[in-house]
Amino acid sequence: MKILKIPFLLIWRVWFYLLIIVTIILMAPFLLILTAKEKYYGMFWKMVRVWAKFLIFAMGFRLSIQNDQELECDKSYMFCPNHASLMDPFVLIALSKNPIVFVGKQEFVKIPVFGFFYKRVVIMVDRSNPESRKRVYEKAKQKLQNGTSMAIFPEGLVPTENVILAPFKNGAFSLAIEFGIPIVPQVYYDCKRFFSWDFFKGRPGVFRVRQHKFIATKDLKINDKEALKQQTFELIYNDLVNDSKYMKDTNRPNNEREFKSPI
Repeated sequence: MKILKIPFLLIWRVWFYLLIIVTIILMAPFLLILTAKEKYYGMFWKMVRVWAKFLIFAMGFRLSIQNDQELECDKSYMFCPNHASLMDPFVLIALSKNPIVFVGKQEFVKIPVFGFFYKRVVIMVDRSNPESRKRVYEKAKQKLQNGTSMAIFPEGLVPTENVILAPFKNGAFSLAIEFGIPIVPQVYYDCKRFFSWDFFKGRPGVFRVRQHKFIATKDLKINDKEALKQQTFELIYNDLVNDSKYMKDTNRPNNEREFKSPI
């Protein structure tokens, strides 16, 4: 039966990339205008949210959200979801009415068409370059105003199927403390199950998302970043290992739930 599904999976996957390419080309004139000046970013975000929702819907997915705490429109946050699928950024964009600035990898600039607009709206970082990391702070300070938030996938890119939750990097937690903005831990249970890195796996379905209560950083010092990182890691990790559907698709037995420290 699995062999019979392969042609349909390939068509479905190709459909995803065609959707992205065609919609970006169609939106290009508007994106050129809305990414030209910082004051247009709010309108840009509304357009991108519609785009993200359309892509999720057109791929046969739906969203089921559990919010332990609601966002306030005039406040800034640091969003920290787990990351195990190409669909993760689209889910994050679709969920947030607050404009979000992503901190992303410089390598994505090389992607044709997408890369052109990516470099105009994303704070790019080269983790191997200390000077690049310093520039992230400067650019973030400029953008974190009028309710604009930030988003960093603290694991980085996780292509392997058997990883429950990869060790977190420091960037999100250092920035959150630096600017006194709360961490918003989000748990994506199903993106990996339904749209994994494996081209021959996946299907339409419901993406369950849990947004935990926010973790305050206002009174923290930079030396507290390790404890903050550990707290966020444990919160997301415990949710994932206690979800039988997620664990089934990590290619690991449920009894292998040893904690892996992010430090």
